Amino acid sequence: MPAIAHKILAGVLFVLAGHVAVAAPTQWPTSPSRTQLPTPYGNLHVANNEYVYESRLQIDDADIDPMVQGILNITYAFSTPNSHTALVSINTGNNACPYTYRWVVLEKSGYRVSPEFGSCNDQIKVTVKGRKLTMLTPSAHTPNKVDMYVYDGKTLKHRSAQSVADKGR
Repeated sequence: MPAIAHKILAGVLFVLAGHVAVAAPTQWPTSPSRTQLPTPYGNLHVANNEYVYESRLQIDDADIDPMVQGILNITYAFSTPNSHTALVSINTGNNACPYTYRWVVLEKSGYRVSPEFGSCNDQIKVTVKGRKLTMLTPSAHTPNKVDMYVYDGKTLKHRSAQSVADKGR
């Protein structure tokens, strides 16, 4: 009897493992999280507030312009010889679109802030190639698509692409 139970259990696990492998979505890494980024061009940091949705992004204790406010995290940071760039996640408490993002570029002459962007999702992949910063995230409008946001320090471009997982199907 115990041998039969082991065979049945093994068969059930085999079947379930096959379904999990087929149904598994694209793996999204867990984003790092920090609230401070010291740079030679100033200290980019989150100024906390008792009401979490009113925390503000600051450089050297001065609010950045345009104001960035909400539950904030510096999720990625990159440095080049002439600048430091941070990707900031913003959660304003809006349940319809809980996450948006902005790039902040700090350099000797000051700083630049990208327009707000994102697909309302905290699942992101970020890469850097030369001066281009790319963020991929699942599309909010089309389940089998990935939204790609590319920022070159001045211009933010958006396009949707087929998911890598779907290309093999």
